[in-house]
Amino acid sequence: MKKITESSSNHEDLDKKSTKELLVGINSEDKKVALAVEKEINHIEAFIDAAFRKMKEGGRLFYIGAGTSGRLGVVDASECPPTFGVDHGLVNGIIAGGDYAIRKAVEFAEDSEDLGWKDLSEFHITKQDVIVGIAASGTTPYVIGAINKAEELGHVTAGISCNPESPLSKATRFPITPLVGPEFVTGSTRMKSGTAQKLILNMISTCLMIKLGHVKGNRMVDMQLSNNKLLIRGTKMICDSLDISEIEGKALLLKYGSVRKAINSYNG
Repeated sequence: MKKITESSSNHEDLDKKSTKELLVGINSEDKKVALAVEKEINHIEAFIDAAFRKMKEGGRLFYIGAGTSGRLGVVDASECPPTFGVDHGLVNGIIAGGDYAIRKAVEFAEDSEDLGWKDLSEFHITKQDVIVGIAASGTTPYVIGAINKAEELGHVTAGISCNPESPLSKATRFPITPLVGPEFVTGSTRMKSGTAQKLILNMISTCLMIKLGHVKGNRMVDMQLSNNKLLIRGTKMICDSLDISEIEGKALLLKYGSVRKAINSYNG
């Protein structure tokens, strides 16, 4: 297997460069990421459509990863309830080493092929649940073991990695493999590989939430009103949708507690 993620950087003598040279170099590499993701759109589409069918039947979405990849899954999952008003259990992020590993690395947590499925099993997985393995290298045992077991049991699975023909890509039904090339700092996959994974996770969760009905037009009508900024945003959505004053819009929002309910209740 060709391991692009471990290939030597295209940039030499980083320790001798000026701040400006470092920034220009990082930026030049980052520009390649969106183009690499664009080439995977057909694969991402196929997975989203399959996942949507399962989630429409009551299935949940699980991200599983280790290190940076695991943290990215946790971040994307944690943003779904406030953004789209869904239950916390609909989109779940699981990281090798547990919640402690979100902040600090847990040594060797990713090296067990059995632990990933064991962690997933604590959520009482059903046949409708969808599993996404995230591993920049595509070789993480924790992730591959979980995906192998999920595939064996007939789950819809996807694998996000940045190496062609990786074990993860071969294990999953829907391989998603953005080839971003060597990292600016050799092997530092929190950089381009991590950015590519983040973009793809954004695509997956956002498209699924839209298809599941949590966006109206282009507005987050089910978002949780958990701070003043979001109250202001919700009021503006209502005012724009109903062509009413800010005072009227805020009164409706406070009365009904959600943008969707406020808009649907309005009689003019």
